Amino acid sequence: MPTASTKRRYTAGAALVVAALMTTTACGGGGGDDENGEGAGYNAGIGKIANKSSKKGGTLKFIAKQPIDSADPQRAYYGMTWDFMRYYTRTLVTYDTKPGEDSNKLVPDLAKAKAEISDDGKTYTYQLRDGLTWEDGSKLTSKDIKYGIERIWATEVITGGPAYLKQVLDPKGEYKGPYKDKAKDKLGLKAIETPDDQTIVFKLPKANSDFENMLAMPSGSPVKQEKDSKAKYANEPFSSGPYKFESYRPGKSLTLVRNTKWKKSSDPVRPALPDKVTVTFSANKEENDKKLVAGEYDIDMNGTGMTQSGRITAIQDHKANVDNMETDFIRYVALVTKTKPLDNVDCRKAVFYGTDFASLQKTRGGKLAAGDIATNALPKAIPGADDYDPYGVLERKGKPDAAKAKDSLKKCGKPNGFSTKITARTDNPGEKEAATQLQQDLGKVGIKLEVDTIVGSESSSITGSPSVTAKRGYGLVMSGWGPDFPSGQGFAQPLFDSRFIAENGNYNEAQISDKKIDKYFDDAIAAGSPEEAAKIYTDLNHRVMDQAVWMPFLQEKNITWRGNDVTNVYSSAAYSGRYDYIMLGKK
Repeated sequence: MPTASTKRRYTAGAALVVAALMTTTACGGGGGDDENGEGAGYNAGIGKIANKSSKKGGTLKFIAKQPIDSADPQRAYYGMTWDFMRYYTRTLVTYDTKPGEDSNKLVPDLAKAKAEISDDGKTYTYQLRDGLTWEDGSKLTSKDIKYGIERIWATEVITGGPAYLKQVLDPKGEYKGPYKDKAKDKLGLKAIETPDDQTIVFKLPKANSDFENMLAMPSGSPVKQEKDSKAKYANEPFSSGPYKFESYRPGKSLTLVRNTKWKKSSDPVRPALPDKVTVTFSANKEENDKKLVAGEYDIDMNGTGMTQSGRITAIQDHKANVDNMETDFIRYVALVTKTKPLDNVDCRKAVFYGTDFASLQKTRGGKLAAGDIATNALPKAIPGADDYDPYGVLERKGKPDAAKAKDSLKKCGKPNGFSTKITARTDNPGEKEAATQLQQDLGKVGIKLEVDTIVGSESSSITGSPSVTAKRGYGLVMSGWGPDFPSGQGFAQPLFDSRFIAENGNYNEAQISDKKIDKYFDDAIAAGSPEEAAKIYTDLNHRVMDQAVWMPFLQEKNITWRGNDVTNVYSSAAYSGRYDYIMLGKK
């Protein structure tokens, strides 16, 4: 699940200040109020619900330093966008509204119950709830769900979203999408059947135990065919949830108001507490934090943590409004295997050995504010993750090994080093600073980096396009990734499986094309038990690291703010540690 800063770099002194403050706070327990007695308590939203309430009304105000990637459910891939989309999109099944790991459980949404599974795990049948409606009051049917899913195939128009359903339902790529569909009703995808308006049946060529998790992503949302404006659908999606769009200025602001045609009797998941939900998009990260602390906004929609100055102010003066979030995100650098000389494994290993992981951790905020140094390609929460560290990063306490870096450069025929480009998203906190730090680190061993900044919302058509990557000469891509769903397939397949490489919306940014890795995925998906699959994902993890194609550097944590007046606040593992947005209310 994917996600120009100021030129001032995060200093060692600032990192120590935050670390000291966090240590003091952590030792002080989990419940103390701030000086005004208004906060729910430090870490009150971790594993439990802060300010529990069923009160309706008011306006919930989000602020976001990074815009959503798309408001179109079939095009969105940012975790914060998926979290937010539950206000206006529904799926057959969705994630439970409970704190922590309990949120990873799937519960019925549009469907009356989870699937009836038959044919050795290859057929999934759902019956829809009664009373499902669109925002114009018209009936929502099984055909609307099928049509919405079919849009994933229209890659000439619908770009950027996850491709799991396309791969699982049509692995040979025989269907061409609804815009090229020759069927009169544009519902020609054979793998999905709609025998009546209340029934939908999925027929998989091969069994896949994660299939219902794929349906829970927004790409499994219905779209009303008459309202589908193709590429323009992102400007004003048609709502199937409790809120609808009142206004949307991409990159500026977004306002949702109540969908009066939504029926609570048809939706046991969403309490729909606020009367209105607003989002302000602003790239001024420091100013955003000040406005959160001042009460002008309630929640940071991005959920990626506060800035250096924001963290210090929040922890010193308002610790009862702070949660130190554990996430399933990994911050990483993809090494583009099609860009010379990074097509050579030893040149790639030189990058690993030349990197100062401890400095990258410090740049992002230090151990407590940014997370532990990562040494391999799976988050700790994914079955199959281990402590594999083939480059000895932790043994060196995160520091570089210049001798091994220079030896690797000799082995790849570049004894004097080489030059390449690294991308960094300007609207992702700390990414430009981390790229600049890496530029300094690698420069010491002769690897010269040019930092090229991009806007995060455009990444699917820049770093997500192999042809654009080649044209611009990118060798390194800095980004972050969390699980789409809690399995090795749900985290790693878009990143490492060659069959997921696409001309637009490609997340295998390293352009890994390794048949052994592809087979690992096939074997794990076909495994007879989760334990057997986990062993295969461990081997896959080691293979990725041994090839030096994907360099993780942080298992992410962050310092997150919750406003005094926000109710029902808790961290959801299903959304990589972010708050569960559809549960939030106002006092």
